[in-house]
Amino acid sequence: MDTQALALSVPLLGWAAHSGYLAHRLATARRDPLTGLRTRAGWTARADRLIRRHPDALVLLLDVDDFKTLNDTHGHAAGDAALTATAARLAAWCGRHGIAGRLGGDEFVAVIRSADAADIDQLVDLLHEPLTHAGKRIPVYVSVGACRVADLPVRSLSDALAAADAHMYEIKGKPGRRGARTLAR
Repeated sequence: MDTQALALSVPLLGWAAHSGYLAHRLATARRDPLTGLRTRAGWTARADRLIRRHPDALVLLLDVDDFKTLNDTHGHAAGDAALTATAARLAAWCGRHGIAGRLGGDEFVAVIRSADAADIDQLVDLLHEPLTHAGKRIPVYVSVGACRVADLPVRSLSDALAAADAHMYEIKGKPGRRGARTLAR
């Protein structure tokens, strides 16, 4: 190889390395570093595609109940463990039929192709399994709001999230509530 060809190839190698670095940064920005779930940006594009392809898609919005108290009582490491366990349980429940994400803090979202009330009950039971951390069993409760996209006047992710959010807060307001036991209407 002559020196002129070598001189031309060095900037190309630099650009290739820089491009790879940027692609890596973009990919990691779409994943939550604690839970490994997709962030809002990474989740939204996939969720939009899923609800367009599946008319019976179900959108879920989840919130870990009394998360501040859990952190204050058991420590931040226990709070992180609760978030990680919630994420793993939600992702396992979604499986290949949906996608889960973490919006931030103690809020999670998911969209799956279709589900019924029994499926939601199964998820709530799974999410409410106690967590073992530092030799202690820690109760974890998660409120789950759900919205079937087909029940909306206009099938959109933003409307489904708003309905799931309203459903979640309706559940949180009920005495003795622990998670969703019905689908939002």
